[in-house]
Amino acid sequence: MSTNRTTIYIKAEQNVELQTEDVFVKDIARIACSDPETLAKVKAVRLHSFREGQPERQVISLLKVIEEICRVCPNADVQSVGEAEVLVERVDADRHKGPVQTLKLIFVAMVSFFGTAFTIMAFHNDIGISEVFAKIYEMVTGSAGDGYGILELSYSVGLAVGITVFFNHIGGRRITKDPTPIEVEMRVYEENVNKALIETADREGRTIDVS
Repeated sequence: MSTNRTTIYIKAEQNVELQTEDVFVKDIARIACSDPETLAKVKAVRLHSFREGQPERQVISLLKVIEEICRVCPNADVQSVGEAEVLVERVDADRHKGPVQTLKLIFVAMVSFFGTAFTIMAFHNDIGISEVFAKIYEMVTGSAGDGYGILELSYSVGLAVGITVFFNHIGGRRITKDPTPIEVEMRVYEENVNKALIETADREGRTIDVS
């Protein structure tokens, strides 16, 4: 009997979205193994199947993944280098298509645009920006201003340039390769949501784990 043990490395993701009912190891993790036959077996291990009427989200423990892998490959040495638990969500790709989705996108864009414009105007009104510019103009020139001038124009241009540089976008193009502040905050938000869902599933005993 051979005593050689094959080492399998798995790196699981924290969150995975699938369009299929069956969840396999290859769907939730990246796998590395020197034996191609063992690698193929591991990828084909089924972990869960979504059924009608069941929740579209499921948390799977890596201990359960390792247990299932060891059943198929009893001589394998499984090493996990990723997440300890994986949040798997079954999504319907068709729900993101159609005129309703387009209307939602237009609505969100309008709310974002006009909401931001209103916030900027309300802030300037609160601090009395017009009076500040008039006072600066009078201090520099010695006479009262007669409407909008170079100060207001320069401030407006500088505000637009500052917003563009801060959000690191001009149209659909990046200014630099760095992630934008919104992208950073969205990643932090997504990570916090995933952790909350995983912890909730653990507390409610809905995690697929070893018995």
